[in-house]
Amino acid sequence: MKIILTDAKTVTQGDLSLKPLEEFGEVIVNELTPYDRIAAFVRDADMIICNKTPLNAGTLRYAKHLKYIGLFATGYNNIDTAYCRERGITVCNAGSYSTDAVCQHTFALILECLNRTGDYDRFVHDGGWKNSTTFSPFVYPLSEIAGKTIGIIGYGAIGKAVGRVAEAFNMRVLKLRRHDEADESFVDLDTLLSQSDIITVHCPLNDGSYRLINEKAIAKMKDGAIFINTARGGVMDEKAVADALKSGKLAYAGIDVLETEPMAKDNPLCDIENCIITPHIAWAPMETRVRLMDIVCDNIRAFLNGTPQNVVN
Repeated sequence: MKIILTDAKTVTQGDLSLKPLEEFGEVIVNELTPYDRIAAFVRDADMIICNKTPLNAGTLRYAKHLKYIGLFATGYNNIDTAYCRERGITVCNAGSYSTDAVCQHTFALILECLNRTGDYDRFVHDGGWKNSTTFSPFVYPLSEIAGKTIGIIGYGAIGKAVGRVAEAFNMRVLKLRRHDEADESFVDLDTLLSQSDIITVHCPLNDGSYRLINEKAIAKMKDGAIFINTARGGVMDEKAVADALKSGKLAYAGIDVLETEPMAKDNPLCDIENCIITPHIAWAPMETRVRLMDIVCDNIRAFLNGTPQNVVN
């Protein structure tokens, strides 16, 4: 069995062992594979394990023995699942491995917006407290999380975890209605946008969610709302978010994902003071990546046993 990893550097930079995969066959590793070299690199693969590598009719055209694609990810918008289905290639993702980590990072971003911890740390290290005339120089505005309304777009495993933590903070929780939920906390998008103090996105990227948070959606939000995105960059119109931050329509944004990653030099969110940006690391604690490797190996084992799990095509 020839198992090819196309973008191992996105999962480990030497801190997470890839040895567990050797249980299943010969493992061939590329840290990163440029798009124009993918087809040649995977041509002899029986299995491909990847994170964000684009796998489609073009990049898989020579892979005649390929039967399985395993994802180091929950999202699979980089895979042409219809093409794989036609070819008889099973595609399995790693669902729910990062629920706790992404929930934690979501609140790290929210609390940074409300508590300004980083700004106050810099203030102290720059000598501000030493030179203060008062013991408690509240030079940056602070706000309590209790009593605020949080609107959750995408109520899967991560959205549910965010909702539970929000309730522990004594927040009011609104969830975007997708079906006929009887629970009154499920509301339509306009209601969620207009009533939420904080809006956080946890939905997959697809045709229905692409640039869901755009100029029109932001116009429906409360003045001074906070926007959090730890899902996919394509869910938001980055220019619309940037314009709203500059105008004050949005008080803050906490962003972990962008439409183009790594961040483009001309990204409109660059250098906006009230925008906190982290480099797509909500999913990346060591414990989370160990769990991810366990799920990827379990998926391979199940496939080889004739009982594939977490199939997305």
